[in-house]
Amino acid sequence: MDQQNTGVSRQNLMLEDKRFLSVSGVEDVASFDEQTIVAQTVMGELIVAGRELKINSFSTQTGDLSVEGDIVSLGFSERVEPSGGFFSRFLR
Repeated sequence: MDQQNTGVSRQNLMLEDKRFLSVSGVEDVASFDEQTIVAQTVMGELIVAGRELKINSFSTQTGDLSVEGDIVSLGFSERVEPSGGFFSRFLR
């Protein structure tokens, strides 16, 4: 897929020993605590679950996120564009 045609930037994840996670393409960190980190990425939502999680670094300029802790799972959901809501279907 060509990046220019889709308008989507690349995203990379690297997990080392279930202890260190590096993610590129991160737009925002929506929430975080010691058990869960929710990040909005160029490819959708990323949910990191574990224990004693901490964000080592996050750059809004480069989109790089670094997480450390006992990482148990990574969950993804695709980016969904808003459809306009319930009433927009009736007003077409």
